[in-house]
Amino acid sequence: MEFICKESKRLDVVMSETLNLPRNQVEKLIKNVGVYIDDKLTHKCSIKLVEGNVVRYEFVEANESPSQYEINFDVPILYEDDDLLVINKPPFLTVHAAPSVKEATLVDWLKFKGINLSTISGEERHGIVHRIDKETSGALVIAKNNEAHVSLSTQLEDKSMGRYYLAIIDLPLKENVVVELPIGRSLKNRLKMDVVKDGRMAKSAFAKLVLSKDTKKELIAAKLFTGRTHQIRVHLQALSRHILGDSLYGFKSQNGTIPRVMLHAYILYLKHPRTGQLLQINAPLWDDFNTYLTHHFTKEEVNEKITLDSIVNGFGSHDRWVYKNT
Repeated sequence: MEFICKESKRLDVVMSETLNLPRNQVEKLIKNVGVYIDDKLTHKCSIKLVEGNVVRYEFVEANESPSQYEINFDVPILYEDDDLLVINKPPFLTVHAAPSVKEATLVDWLKFKGINLSTISGEERHGIVHRIDKETSGALVIAKNNEAHVSLSTQLEDKSMGRYYLAIIDLPLKENVVVELPIGRSLKNRLKMDVVKDGRMAKSAFAKLVLSKDTKKELIAAKLFTGRTHQIRVHLQALSRHILGDSLYGFKSQNGTIPRVMLHAYILYLKHPRTGQLLQINAPLWDDFNTYLTHHFTKEEVNEKITLDSIVNGFGSHDRWVYKNT
């Protein structure tokens, strides 16, 4: 595949604009695979193009090499067609490989099942458009080809694709609230993110749903308008609230009885990359989340509040919501 450069700009900028791909995806393609400029191979993103340069590129095939780890688990599939796959990620499953990961990942499972995957994100992240933290569960979309990956990445950038989350917190919210605070790496703990003055702007909305039987905890819904690392957890911490099981951000564990962060990506919405149809896909709660709700909340109230229509419509207007931006 190739195109002719129409103006003088950096290679990564021209490719991003021409192919309608996010810059980080283009950078991976240039560095990991290489791009030909007038038949000369380069791996340098910053090289300056001039009008008339012929840029030739190729998306490599996914490597079908087997995982070094045993695949002894399965993952529920919520939706599948020729272009994409939506799964309900279990808690404690890592999405893709990293130096610190010493176990099979979701990408390993996808390859083990023989599922076609896009190759834009590089070897360790075939098919992965967005991710969820290891302890977080819920809806995750996988791109089966590069055309779908480009479309979904664009939707992620312009926020036409997103998720609604459910979380159980250790202290009820005072009211529905929109938080707009910048997020960056914590200066005190490099494992954490924090609200920092020179961080990247982030916006989250939190809606009250159901109080626990003892009124000390609350089931809430969250919607992200930006996609910063640990965004929900950081913005809740700014409200002096914490997700149950989230000891990293301040929840005081009850003798280890809550072994993971009680956060679940409940509803995924996107436009189908081929047809343009709006898809809203619901990811059922996992047993540990459901069991906690059954023991500590009135299940009838929970069931009434967590319908797809109730969650989506509840975020329809923020006119009467409280804003926290300082």
